[in-house]
Amino acid sequence: MTGLIGRNLTGLNGTLTIASGPIVITKQGSISETVTGFGDLSPEIALSWNKGFNNWTIYGTGNIPVGAYSPTSLANLGIGHGAIDGGGGYTYFNPQTGREFSAVTGLTYNLVNPSTNYQSGIDWHLEWAASQLLSKQIYVGVAGFFYEQLSPDSGSGDHVGAFMSGSWGLAPRSGSLSRPDRCRRT
Repeated sequence: MTGLIGRNLTGLNGTLTIASGPIVITKQGSISETVTGFGDLSPEIALSWNKGFNNWTIYGTGNIPVGAYSPTSLANLGIGHGAIDGGGGYTYFNPQTGREFSAVTGLTYNLVNPSTNYQSGIDWHLEWAASQLLSKQIYVGVAGFFYEQLSPDSGSGDHVGAFMSGSWGLAPRSGSLSRPDRCRRT
């Protein structure tokens, strides 16, 4: 189980322009808000095993909405609704060649936010990374993710219709291992 105690300071500066025919109204402003308190709780269970260079895991996690949240606030420490996420992952790591590849995929089911009567749809996600050790401590590689919403948002608080989203990302990665002695074949 993980949780957090924190402080969130959020600010918004913007310009709103409304045009109707020859009439144009421009309004500038800024608002900010701070919240200090507890965030949501995230239980997690996982089972992992390996054979040689191959490593597998299955997991279940979720969100228990007990954190500081208000649907009218700019700053929150919670998301206001429960969620359940489950999936699995695979890692190939060969310490002799220094090559590593990892991928984790899962599905997330979001419960209705009781404050807004809004429910986000079911989503599928995949996170992956490939790396090459340049020394016992330094690695370089590439990482990416895919996110696809499989069912539309719903609920009486849904004012935009059957909204569905998707995104992906790709980026270089580099870093150092703080405990290279732990990277050995088991």
